[in-house]
Amino acid sequence: MSHHTGKSTHRVAFVCVQNAGRSQMAAAFAERERDRREAGDRIEIITGGTRPADRVHDSVVEAMSERDIDLSDRTPREVTPEELQAVDLVVTMGCSASDVCPATWNGESRDWGLDDPHECPIEEVREICDEIERRVIELFDELLSETASVE
Repeated sequence: MSHHTGKSTHRVAFVCVQNAGRSQMAAAFAERERDRREAGDRIEIITGGTRPADRVHDSVVEAMSERDIDLSDRTPREVTPEELQAVDLVVTMGCSASDVCPATWNGESRDWGLDDPHECPIEEVREICDEIERRVIELFDELLSETASVE
C-alpha cells in the first residue's frame, strides 16, 4: 500500500437517534456510491444511533428494495462517542450533532434536516430516499474532489 502524504481516507458517520431509517439509507447509498466510484480506500463509512431501535423500519426496507438495496438484514446499532471521536465528518439526519457527538469532538458535522420516515406513507419515504441519495452523491463529489487533489 503506497500512501500519499496528507490524509487520504475520509471517515464519515451517518447518525440518527434510532439508526432505523435515514441513517441506514444514507449509509447504504454511501456504500453503493463508494463502490461505483471505486473509492473504497478513500472513504470509510460508519452508521449508528444514540438510542438504536430494534430493527430497520419496514417502510424504509421497502423503499430501498425498490432501488435494489436490501436493508432487511441490517440491524440498528449503537454508535459510541469513542467511535465518533475518530471520524472526520458526522452527518446527522435531522437531530443536531450536539445530541450525538462527544462534547470534546472537533470534527465537522452537518445536519441534513430530513423528516423521520418512521410513520410516513411509502410515497413520503420514497421522497426521503431520493433526497438522501441526492445528498450522498453531492457529498461524495465533494469528498472525492478533496482527496483526489492530494498528490
